[in-house]
Amino acid sequence: MKRTKKQGFTLIELLVVIAIIAILISLLLPAVQQARAAARRTQCRNNLKQIGLALHNYLDVFQGFPPAFVSDISTTNTPGGEWSIHARLLPYLDQANLYQQADLSLAYDDPANGDISGQRVSTFLCPSEVNDRQRVGSGGDPDHYPVNYGYNAGTWNVWDNAARLAGNGAFAPNYVFRPRNITDGTSNTLGFSEVKAYTPYNRDGDFGTSTVPSTAADVEAFIALGGSNKANSGHTEGVDGRVHQTGFTVTLTPNTDVIVPGGDTTEGDYTSCREDKSCTTSTFAAVTSRSFHTGVVLSLLMDGSVQSISENIDLGTWRKLGQRNDGEVVGEF
Repeated sequence: MKRTKKQGFTLIELLVVIAIIAILISLLLPAVQQARAAARRTQCRNNLKQIGLALHNYLDVFQGFPPAFVSDISTTNTPGGEWSIHARLLPYLDQANLYQQADLSLAYDDPANGDISGQRVSTFLCPSEVNDRQRVGSGGDPDHYPVNYGYNAGTWNVWDNAARLAGNGAFAPNYVFRPRNITDGTSNTLGFSEVKAYTPYNRDGDFGTSTVPSTAADVEAFIALGGSNKANSGHTEGVDGRVHQTGFTVTLTPNTDVIVPGGDTTEGDYTSCREDKSCTTSTFAAVTSRSFHTGVVLSLLMDGSVQSISENIDLGTWRKLGQRNDGEVVGEF
């Protein structure tokens, strides 16, 4: 009886099939990555919308927006620990239980407040953040959690430490702004914008002038004068209301690199003197909005809307958006 010979793949045919599969994977992989990036960006946008709703619910209850923090009007540390806007918004973000554990009359590192400063709040974190982790203290114990959305502290001079005067942003220490104080209109004024966690920054050199820096080189010139360089602790303390931890300024356009000597990255910031510290000048700050979304940052306007803003936005337009009361027409952005 004649047996039929089984047909199989030749080596060449097998290699062709493997090559086709490899090509299909190479074509599909970028699409999958883009889909994932789009999903993360959508969630990031939703987080900002939730913060916007929380701000307006806070406004309904207190007839004003929250202060950046509350200072004791002294040159020493505030007993209340400079609690942030983020902490004050917790009850309006389904975090009432966490908020009830906090005593805002005490410092956030007071033993009575337990480990609240180290708690992760998902609404304050962009899914694209690569450093979504607790910050540990010198003893190795977790003591803080970062945030990815900073409040608008204005252009450059964010707080006059001697006269206790606010800057021109949407939020400031000790000030409870109402919609009528935002004379440029809530739809033309930034409320929050994206920031990256674990950024390097320079602080407390007490250098700054009324002239606003226009370039990264201008900011780096102030950094070169002195102060303390921090390698990676900017925007890591979500409970601290100071601008280098939970805010941003419109000194420079989004995603601008600034070099801080010894910094872990080139995405540095500058604060001439921390608010509520002993300073001879105002707090001048270049704390830049940055994101992991290619070419843009997501920003919340004070009316609750969220906009995708190009890193190539005109600096003048960006600064107009950062001021609550400059009287300038913003135009398209």
